Amino acid sequence: MDITKQAIKNATGVGIGITLLVFLGLYSLFNLPVQLFPDIERPNINIQTSWRAASPQEIESEIIEPQEEVLQGIPGLESMNAWANQGNAWINLEFGLDTDMQKTLIEVISRMNRVPPLPRDALSPNIMLAGSGGDAPALTYFFLQRLPGNPNEINTYVTFFTDVIKPQLESIPGVARARMESGVGGVEEFQIVFDPFKAAQLGIDLTAVANELGRANDISGGFVDVGRRRYTLRFEGRYEPTQMGEMILEWRDGSPITLNDIADIKITRADGANYSVQNGNPAISIRVDRQNNANVLATLEAVKAKVALINEQDLAPEQLVMAQSFDASVFIYRAVQLVTSNLFIGVLLAIAVLWLFMRQLRATLIVALAIPISLLSTFVVLQITGRSLNIISLAGLAFAVGMVLDAAIVVLENIVRTRKSAEVENKCSNSQTHMEDCAHRGTKEVFGALMASTATTVAIFIPVMFLEDVEGQLFADLALTIAIAVCMSLVVAVTVLPVVAARYLNGNMPADSLQRLWAKITRAIMQLSSTPLRRLVLVITLMGVPITGSVLLMPSMDYLPPVKRDAVDAFLSLPAGASENFISEEVMPIIVERLQPYMDGEKQPALKNYYIITWPNGGNLGVRAKDQSKVKELEAIVRDEILKDLPDTQTFSQQGNLFGGFGNGRSIDIHLQGTDQAMLGIAAQAGLDKLREVFPNANVRSNPPLEQAEPELRFYPNDSRMMEVGLNRGSMGNLVRAMGDGMYVGEYFDGTKRMNIIFRSAPWFTPEDLNSTPVMTPSGEVVQLGELVGIERAVGPSRIQRIDGRRTLTLNVNPPEGMSLEEAMKVITSEVEPAIMAMMPADGAINYGGSADSLKGAIASMADNFLFAMVLLLLLMAGLFKSLKDSVLVVLSIPLATVGGVIAIRIMNIFTFQPMDLLTMIGFIILLGLVVNNAILLVHQTRLGEQEGLTRDDAVEQAIKLRLRPIFMSTLTSIFGMLPLLLLPGAGSVIYRGLAAVIVGGMTVSTIFTLLLLPTLLRMTASTSSVNLLKPLAERMQSTGASPTTSSTVKQNKYNDHV
Repeated sequence: MDITKQAIKNATGVGIGITLLVFLGLYSLFNLPVQLFPDIERPNINIQTSWRAASPQEIESEIIEPQEEVLQGIPGLESMNAWANQGNAWINLEFGLDTDMQKTLIEVISRMNRVPPLPRDALSPNIMLAGSGGDAPALTYFFLQRLPGNPNEINTYVTFFTDVIKPQLESIPGVARARMESGVGGVEEFQIVFDPFKAAQLGIDLTAVANELGRANDISGGFVDVGRRRYTLRFEGRYEPTQMGEMILEWRDGSPITLNDIADIKITRADGANYSVQNGNPAISIRVDRQNNANVLATLEAVKAKVALINEQDLAPEQLVMAQSFDASVFIYRAVQLVTSNLFIGVLLAIAVLWLFMRQLRATLIVALAIPISLLSTFVVLQITGRSLNIISLAGLAFAVGMVLDAAIVVLENIVRTRKSAEVENKCSNSQTHMEDCAHRGTKEVFGALMASTATTVAIFIPVMFLEDVEGQLFADLALTIAIAVCMSLVVAVTVLPVVAARYLNGNMPADSLQRLWAKITRAIMQLSSTPLRRLVLVITLMGVPITGSVLLMPSMDYLPPVKRDAVDAFLSLPAGASENFISEEVMPIIVERLQPYMDGEKQPALKNYYIITWPNGGNLGVRAKDQSKVKELEAIVRDEILKDLPDTQTFSQQGNLFGGFGNGRSIDIHLQGTDQAMLGIAAQAGLDKLREVFPNANVRSNPPLEQAEPELRFYPNDSRMMEVGLNRGSMGNLVRAMGDGMYVGEYFDGTKRMNIIFRSAPWFTPEDLNSTPVMTPSGEVVQLGELVGIERAVGPSRIQRIDGRRTLTLNVNPPEGMSLEEAMKVITSEVEPAIMAMMPADGAINYGGSADSLKGAIASMADNFLFAMVLLLLLMAGLFKSLKDSVLVVLSIPLATVGGVIAIRIMNIFTFQPMDLLTMIGFIILLGLVVNNAILLVHQTRLGEQEGLTRDDAVEQAIKLRLRPIFMSTLTSIFGMLPLLLLPGAGSVIYRGLAAVIVGGMTVSTIFTLLLLPTLLRMTASTSSVNLLKPLAERMQSTGASPTTSSTVKQNKYNDHV
């Protein structure tokens, strides 16, 4: 069906369709969810198992190893990482992107049911589906602060948050859930805190008390029939909290000794060095998650409004306040506004270029119609496909601004040429019918070339959309938006533009004021390739130099661009075994005191807010300045003043990275694996020292920390003495546990929540105190604990890491600013790796992870997709041209674009650091579909000339002359449309700056030199035949009754008149 002809005949329908499309586009624009980045799927399953008071070694042997054994071999499993911490185990299962996670979750649960029974006081594993279909993405963070004058501990407000704050936040449309993350201490417990001295004085055997508490349970006796009724038998053996103190332990002289005589009973929170402070006040950190596809900005505004109401109505009377930590909406607004302004500036520049060529307002506006219609159509498709409006999709629209004009420019140019050809033949008429005929014939003549160029441009984005891992998901929106816009631009060019041109260009055709320039360029090109020797030199030069230059000048590779936010993040490595008192009294007060003058505005830069979060052996500090431009100054202050000389604490600070959540930002993980843990630790220390030597300004650390061996008090049983007093190793182990964090003796359920019942000793302060603690034995003898066990000081691991079933030590380094990942990896493999291998055990191995591993996989995937795109491009053009030779000629122009992109990146690095990151690499794939458009036009027009009977040289010359103007117009509109993305700095501009440089540089170089290379190649291949694009000339002449010779003569005369 001839859609152009149908559109011209039904101009009213076209107008109605465009009006409807505009309304749908505007509706979609205002209803699309707005967020910073596209949603990223990470198919992961997390398994968390808590076992209070257990050491990392116990967690590893009793929980992690049995779970790993049953989880191995799950279909789609790519890696299994496990961590054994004090009191809990964490296993992360990472799967391929094409894994059916719902079926996999069922499989994981089924396998976990085959794990041997857990220790008595270990909780059931918590299996969580993360990423795809699982854990909701974080929306924002708040801190619930205890204000000065409030006498209560902040962790006493946990129930207040659960009952008052949480329901209000989760009722907001778009909010998935609200949860506490830090500052709450340990879990709530039912604690029985005994005094060992009182127990010994009263002759109470503590192990017997613990056993009795464990046996005090409700027991069901089944059913019994009594007469005509059946009764359920129940023994109410469980103590209520108010009754437990009255539990009788023994009778002495007719008087009972109760639990109250030796112990205090209370409901409290377990010990835990988990503290949070915001703006100097003790706080609980609160994470608010959003629902998938929720509008981030709208949801954030609703949450902030609700929090303001909660502060006024619920928190003020309690002397509490909720304050936001990092407001993502600020950065989103800035980034979206920047890329939107770039888009509009690009539109104006592209239209200005059009006007400079056409010098006729009406013709310029007709071509410019393609921009709003194509962009609004893209919004409709984004809405239908469930996408969001984010910095990536908006950048795609900005890139598409100039590209959507290409088809319209070519169509209008050919309509004008068709009209002028009619004037030459004295067939000119200003009638509406004649103008419609010119519009139809002019559009139809270039439809094949436009179809080919559009198909190649769109097809080239298919590999981008199917890239795996984070990069594919992150940049799919970019490819999708450009592809949609380009497709719609073709539809506009062959339907809307002919209708408008036929009606509004009648008798008012724009003149080409640069005809003499095009003629001079044409003659110069033909002269440069006039002899076989010149053609050979040109081809060798224009193909050899770009390929060689691309290889020699290629910048070093990187993973993701460093998208900085206006905050400083710091990591604190606390000393091994740091106590709660050390953290709360020696570390936090110093940081708070140093930050307070900046918070009060007494020192500059004044702070907007800050927070501190600590946990055993570590912590984070986040600081934001009121003036976002002062972030670099603030980074130096945090490093050199705030965190300087903290007691026994190592620190590292840097500007926050918004890409930190996508594949570890720019980190390199060096995994050391082996069976000899002592030698592995020595090798890791050698690697850590070498990393700090070669990267003096980088963040370098080990995981688990090598310097954080956990101090231990180890008890060695005196078996003979224990046997004398009636004790064994099992009962002695329980007693030692009771002397520490406490011994689990049962569970209490009040109808709404469950709590562990913990039997534990009153605090003691030195090993000597513990050694002299009296113990009542089953034999009736009171002895000191030191008689039954020997106590020694030792160290053990604070954390155990396992990767794919093997113990692992990881060295982590973030390359300094100005150094790419590829450069850092070269230094590591040449200098650091040999230092590590020299100390590794015989079975030791080194593997790389983090962004380094992701970059390696991404480069391999990118190379495969680049080759796939090349083959796809070649085959697609061969099908459209009906000639493999023509498609090869077009593809041969691609190296010119590659070297242009490489040169542009090199020039950019003179002014600012710009590595070859993944988005920049994608620019080269996109270039494949863009730079062939000019070559397609030249080849297509050459074949048309030959179909009309021209010689190859004349056809090439005609093609250059006729297509120079549209080639320069389309190229310059595309380049100027993208220039704002390249030149204007601002929030998020680093994401697409490298991509813009590649495309602008590639298109510039390719356009200039393709006009030399393609005509040369076409003239070199003049002796070979090519399958015709159009119906054979003789066949067409037979159907019209004309002779080929006559037609050729007329065409040659018309061409001469134009020249």
